[in-house]
Amino acid sequence: MISKKAKYALKALKVLAEQYGKGPVLISYIAEKEKIPKKFLEAILLDLRNNGVLQSQKGKGGGYLLRVPPGEVNFSKVLRIIDGPIAPALCVSMFFYGKCDDCKDEETCSLRTVLERWRDANLAVLDKTTLNDLLQAENAASTDILS
Repeated sequence: MISKKAKYALKALKVLAEQYGKGPVLISYIAEKEKIPKKFLEAILLDLRNNGVLQSQKGKGGGYLLRVPPGEVNFSKVLRIIDGPIAPALCVSMFFYGKCDDCKDEETCSLRTVLERWRDANLAVLDKTTLNDLLQAENAASTDILS
């Protein structure tokens, strides 16, 4: 499961994707629109800014905005920033590798093979899913409600 923090990050990024190209968005606007506690949101947006997803502007007319187009922000990057490894175990993690303490030999570990397939199946979806997909899903849901 992804954390509540990761869900909030994706919801905040959806708002910023909706506003892409229109200038900075206030934290208070995002917090109110998505029902995210403001202090918690501030920490999330700071993490995303420090990892190159967002940029911020201070002062009057300031706020947060996407650093890159919404189609270039995939879920795997966001989840790694917020929650860390996507892999079910560190021994199969692509970016956070760690040796298992209880494994005698990684090369012959049958569990590792299954865990790699699990990781790859998740990444097949998360690497290809971007903020644009999130916007399209929301638009489709809105259209269904209006129909």
